[in-house]
Amino acid sequence: MKKMGGVSGAREQLAAMSGILFFLFIFSFSTVSASTEQNQIYIVYLGEHMEAKSKEVIQEDHHALLLSVKGSEDKARASLLYSYKHSLNGFAALLSEEEATDLSARTEVVSTFPSEGRRSPHTTRSWEFLGFEEGLDSSEWLPSGANAGENVIVGMLDSGIWPESKSFGDEGLGPVPARWKGTCQGGDSFSPSSCNRKVIGARYYLKAYEARYGRLNATNGYRSPRDHDGHGTHTASTVAGRTVPGVAALGGFAAGTASGGAPRARLAIYKVCWPIPGPNPNIENTCFDADMLAAMDDAVGDGVDVMSVSIGSSGQPVRLADDGIAVGALHAARRGVVVVCSGGNSGPAPATVSNLAPWFLTVGASSIDRSFDSPIRLGNGKLVMGQTVTPYQLQGNRAYPMVYAAHAVVPGTPANVSDQCLPNSLAAEKVRGKIVVCLRGAGLRVAKGLEVKRAGGAAVVLGNPPMYGSEVPVDAHVLPGTAVSMANVNTILKYINSTAKPTAYLDSSTTVLDVKPSPVMAQFSSRGPNVLEPSILKPDVTAPGLNILAAWSEASSPTKLDGDNRVVKYNIMSGTSMSCPHVSAAAVLLKSAHPDWSPAAIRSAIMTTATTHNAEGSPIMNADGTVAGPMDYGSGHIRPKHALGPGLVYDASYQDYLLFACASGGAQLDHSFRCPKKPPRPYELNYPSLAVHGLNGSITVHRTVTNVGQHEAHYRVAVVEPKGVSVKVSPKRLSFSSKGEKKAFVIKIVARGRRSARVNRKYLAGSYTWSDGIHAVRSPIVVLVA
Repeated sequence: MKKMGGVSGAREQLAAMSGILFFLFIFSFSTVSASTEQNQIYIVYLGEHMEAKSKEVIQEDHHALLLSVKGSEDKARASLLYSYKHSLNGFAALLSEEEATDLSARTEVVSTFPSEGRRSPHTTRSWEFLGFEEGLDSSEWLPSGANAGENVIVGMLDSGIWPESKSFGDEGLGPVPARWKGTCQGGDSFSPSSCNRKVIGARYYLKAYEARYGRLNATNGYRSPRDHDGHGTHTASTVAGRTVPGVAALGGFAAGTASGGAPRARLAIYKVCWPIPGPNPNIENTCFDADMLAAMDDAVGDGVDVMSVSIGSSGQPVRLADDGIAVGALHAARRGVVVVCSGGNSGPAPATVSNLAPWFLTVGASSIDRSFDSPIRLGNGKLVMGQTVTPYQLQGNRAYPMVYAAHAVVPGTPANVSDQCLPNSLAAEKVRGKIVVCLRGAGLRVAKGLEVKRAGGAAVVLGNPPMYGSEVPVDAHVLPGTAVSMANVNTILKYINSTAKPTAYLDSSTTVLDVKPSPVMAQFSSRGPNVLEPSILKPDVTAPGLNILAAWSEASSPTKLDGDNRVVKYNIMSGTSMSCPHVSAAAVLLKSAHPDWSPAAIRSAIMTTATTHNAEGSPIMNADGTVAGPMDYGSGHIRPKHALGPGLVYDASYQDYLLFACASGGAQLDHSFRCPKKPPRPYELNYPSLAVHGLNGSITVHRTVTNVGQHEAHYRVAVVEPKGVSVKVSPKRLSFSSKGEKKAFVIKIVARGRRSARVNRKYLAGSYTWSDGIHAVRSPIVVLVA
């Protein structure tokens, strides 16, 4: 299912058997109404609009295709959910498998695929950490006229918005850009007057959702652009929230001035994610391809410049033509819209990254230099450091008895989850009045605290299993509590097992800045390689995504648990959903500074100026203590200031992408473009990174760079070869006499010897960098030797 990329305050949401929350792949196999019980929502993709037609004529064309399989006008019209008219050509409809197969055989149809549901929940410090010391509203470092993106419109595909948040005020903003063609759609608790000069438009889409689940339950969500969940408000304010002083999370944590990366940019809201019916519908949302494609199509027609999509899926399509987000993004990119997507939260396992097409930016998640230290004083005198944003404290300055959850479960609890504090697993007589140590893994983190509270425990300590290492996401628990790293929970358990009456006390917590090392790659961040096309390295970059504070829906509690009635205006969340809008904001600022740049040029600038080193100058690490590499962070950690002047960019056109699709699985994405008999290999796409899968002997790769710096510039290349692989770039020097001039070069990659290069069948990493003494245009190289 399609889903939001945020981990929220509950990293292990609904992962009772695997300990991995998001990006489960679930197709919607039936609709809820009896009249359509044999039908499923399909997207019928027709490629690009072949000729200029009115919206009415396009819709009639779609009706005609449906009529050819439905047999009657009434059935054809009743089955049509969406007609996509602005950018891509196609429609979504309720079809039987036989009807879908029939349509897919038509010459005018590129592909027919089920409308997937992408399951859901995929700041005061993060922008300072990225180098915005002068203050975002002043934008002293932006070119004249850029004005922090005021003329740029960013479209947010998410769960809606809480428009009353101070982050979305329009004080001091000029008129809405005249080119804006969108609307402010009213609905439940949301009127057209809910929009302003900041939130200039809002729409909602739930036809596919309701075709699958029935009419939306108004108790669980607003039938309007208003955000009941919180995720959409959080991501929107991270991209373009206004500068708001005196902001903090519940309990006063992370206090400071909140701001989005482009605080003067305009927001257009496209609500596509809705609660999944079930025992706790507030916990997760689903976002259907058909609804998302309608939103993407409208966003292009409305006039957005950047699209931010914190939604993804771990179940990957076989072809690009069967991926709804990829199809929508392709046609958006053709019309100059930069599309940024979250990479997913299924790490640290390899080959888990989603949103794999080369025409959008895919983002991983890493930490910032802030922690929320919460000391744990053990009865043996040792001090163990935890982290928390829980606003509650233990009563009295005294030690409390401590117990390991596995030693305090009710009879019959399976041994493999006895330490997980799952619902109704703890024996009250064994935990009452005690600090309970639980391990992360199965179930919601915040629900573990709820279980400790139900059983009468005094506090909860959440410990990391080995896969999470030192990564500690924080939560606003419903009782005193903290979380600790793998090493620290091992220290605590060793102490518990060494004494008959273990005790501890949880000291008050504090917000600590300038934590080192930082950034660190989050373990939950999905990793490469790209399972759809390994010749394209994904993720592209990483950005802050761990413990990020941003605006929140006042209809949703900080934990989103039933029974938690606390209301907050700002909340701390973790996930690639949080890192994606950081990159979207960077794209907004680049679009503002360089309105003539293509989406590919903006992507290139962000990628080639990223860094692979932390703030101390050492290599970026993973949270488990290993050195991170391109499969973890792509080109590296973003540096928005550097991206404004990259020197050179790797550009690519719509036709380049169609050629790439021809070579990658033979997908012909546009009937107006015929795939050649021998298309260039996928790695020949003019991409800022280079991935070679199955190197056998040698290959030659071509690249072209465009000078976007000084009129006259001279660059020289430096190569870091992957172990056991020779990399030669020719020519070694490039000279430019004018801005906009292009230069081509060739990269020859040779396996020096299979035995030395194979190295356990792992991808080998290197890089090449063009430098003129001012700019360093770096491209990662990853090679898997056959």
